[in-house]
Amino acid sequence: MIGIVGPLGVKPLVRLSIPVRRLFVLLAISGAPILREVAAARLWPEQSDQAARSNLRRTLFQAPKDWVSSEGDEIRLVADVDFYAARRVAGAAIEGEALSFDEIELLSQDILPGWAEEWLIPAQENFRLLRVQALETACRTMTRSGKLALAAQAGAAAHSAEPLSESAAEALIQCYLAQHNRAKARRCFDALAHRLNTELGVEPDPTLISRLAEAGVGSSLIH
Repeated sequence: MIGIVGPLGVKPLVRLSIPVRRLFVLLAISGAPILREVAAARLWPEQSDQAARSNLRRTLFQAPKDWVSSEGDEIRLVADVDFYAARRVAGAAIEGEALSFDEIELLSQDILPGWAEEWLIPAQENFRLLRVQALETACRTMTRSGKLALAAQAGAAAHSAEPLSESAAEALIQCYLAQHNRAKARRCFDALAHRLNTELGVEPDPTLISRLAEAGVGSSLIH
C-alpha cells in the first residue's frame, strides 16, 4: 500500500531511497503503465537521455522486489494506492453520495504537501479541485438529508482548503444555520468577508448577505 494523499506512506514499512520514492509517486499518479523513456525524462529532465535511463535502471534495481512490474518497455506500479480510493470517493460524493467520517478525512488532505516536482504539480492541483468540490457537494447533500454533524465536517474541510471560495463558505454556513448555530455561521461569514476584502478587494456575494440577514445573523454584515 502506498499513500500519497497527505505525507508519503508505505505499508509494509520499508526504507526507500529518494529516487525510489520519486519513481513510486510518478507511477502512482500515472495510474497506468508508463514508458521507461518517459519516466526517465520526467524524473531527471536536466540530464541526457542516456544518463536518465541509467538512473532509472539503478532506481528500479533499488526498488523493493515485486513492487514494479515491467512489460516490454513499460513499467507500472504493483501496489494499492490511496489516491485511487480517494478519487472514487470524491466521484461518488459529486454524484450525490454521502461521506463517512473516514472518507471526509481522506479528502481533507492534498497530495504530498511540500513536494514541488514539476511533473507532480498538475496532479496536486487537479486533486485539490476535485476534493474541494466533493467536500462542498457532500456538505450540501448531507445538510439536506439531516446528517448535519458530518455535513459540518465536510464543509469545514472544503472551506479550510479554499478559504476564498464563496461557494464552500456558503455550503458551510447553510449547514450551521440548519444546526441553529448562528454564531458559527456569522464567524464563518466574517472570516470570508475579511479575506475577500484583504486579498481581492471585494465583498461577498449579495445573495449570501441577504440569506444571512433573513436568518437574523446580525444587523450589519459588512463592516
